[in-house]
Amino acid sequence: MTLDVSPQPAETPLDDDLAGRARADGVRFLLALFVDLAGKPCAKLVPVEAAGALQHEGVGFAGFAVGAIGQQPSDPDLIAIPDLASYTVLPQVREGLALVHCDPHVDGRPWRFAPRVILKSLLARAGELKLFAGAEVEYFLVKRTAEGELIPADGRDDHARPCYDARGLTRMYDHLTGVSSAMNELGWGNYANDHEDANGQFEQNFAYADALTTADRVITARYLISTLAERRGMTATFMPKPFADQTGSGMHLHLSLWRDDAPLFPGDGEHGLSGLAHRFLAGILDHAPGMQAVLAPTVNSYKRTGATSTRSGATWSPRRATYGGNDRTHYVRIPDGNRIELRGGDGSANPYLALAVALSAGLDGIERGLDHDAPERPELPPTLLHAIEAFQADPVIGGALDAAGPGVGEYFAALKREEFFDWHSTVGSWEHDRYLTAF
Repeated sequence: MTLDVSPQPAETPLDDDLAGRARADGVRFLLALFVDLAGKPCAKLVPVEAAGALQHEGVGFAGFAVGAIGQQPSDPDLIAIPDLASYTVLPQVREGLALVHCDPHVDGRPWRFAPRVILKSLLARAGELKLFAGAEVEYFLVKRTAEGELIPADGRDDHARPCYDARGLTRMYDHLTGVSSAMNELGWGNYANDHEDANGQFEQNFAYADALTTADRVITARYLISTLAERRGMTATFMPKPFADQTGSGMHLHLSLWRDDAPLFPGDGEHGLSGLAHRFLAGILDHAPGMQAVLAPTVNSYKRTGATSTRSGATWSPRRATYGGNDRTHYVRIPDGNRIELRGGDGSANPYLALAVALSAGLDGIERGLDHDAPERPELPPTLLHAIEAFQADPVIGGALDAAGPGVGEYFAALKREEFFDWHSTVGSWEHDRYLTAF
C-alpha cells in the first residue's frame, strides 16, 4: 500500500577498487549473488583478500547445479561478474558482510538465461525511456508446531481481521524495526511497516528507484528479511498463499516512465495520466494473461488469484485485466497521475522478470497506440498451466524473456509446465478426503 515518495538513487557508485572500498567499510567477506529464473538466490562467499579477483575475473559456478538457468552438466562455468554499483554492506546480517549483485557470463558474454541480464537488455532496448519502479514486499512470518503444522509465528495473532492491528505489529516490533533500520541505513527510504490482511502477514515499504535498482533491492530485502527472521526462530515466506483461508502475498509494482529526468505519466487525461501513460497501461492490460505466467509463476499463485473468500472477507487479488482509480480490486490501480500500480504479481515473482515483461507490454502498447478503454478485458488464467499457454501464445511477453538471446521463453515455459504436472501427479489429502470412500 505504497505512498508516492521521491525516487531514491542507486547506491553511490564505487571507485574502481572493490577491495579498497570493502576494506574501508570493514568488510571481511562479500556475498557475490545472482538469482536463477525461479528467483532462487545463488551466491559464493568471497573473502576480501580475493575481492580484486572477483571484480576483474568474476567467480565461477557450475551452472546446472544452480538450478533454472539454462545449463546442462556438460556446459562451461557461469562466471558471476559483480555490478559495483549494487555493492551493499549488511552488518545487520553479519558483521563484516557485504553483498554485490552479479551478472552471470558464459564464455565472456552475458548469459541470456540470467534474469538480471534479461532486464538490463530490455532497459537498454527502451532507449531514452527510463522505467522507474516501486515494489511492495509482502510476506508471512510462520513456524511449525511439534506435529509439523504450519502456523503464524505469533500465536496471539488470531483475529479474523488483523490488518493494521497495532498489537500484532508491536509483538513483531524487534523483527520489523530491525528490517526497517537496515533499509534506512542502506539509503532505501523505508517509510512504512504494517500488519497486512492475514494472520502473520506483514509489508515493509521502501521508496521507488530505477527498475534495476528496485529489482536488486527486492532480492536483497527477501534475503535480509529471511535471515533476520531465522535469527528469531521464525521463517519468513514469500509463498503466495500459505494458508487456504487467508489472503495471500502480492508483489505490487508501481510503474512510471521518465525521459531526461522528467516524468512522462502526468497529464490531463483520465485519472490525471498522459496519452503515453494510457497507451502504456493499455499494453499492460492487453498482455495481462501471458504476463501472469511471470508475475504469478507457481502452482500456489493460482490458489491466491482464484480465491473467492477469505477469513477477512476480501482477497485483494484481481481476476480480470481491469483498471481503475484508487480502487484495489483492479488489475491496474491508478492512485494518482504519477504512476500506475500493477497488482497481478505475487510474492513468488522474480522481480527482474516481472519488470521485464511489464516494460515489454507497456512499450508495445505505446508502439501500437493501443486504447486503454477497450470494452472487453480478458479474464486472468485460472491455473499455472493456463498462464503458460497464454504466455506461449503471446510473442511480446515470450519475447521479453528472449531479450538477451533466443530460447529463454520456451525454456521458462517448459520448466513451469513441468512444475504444474509435478503438482498435478501428486496425491494428497484433498483426494483422500473426497474419494477414499466415495464409491
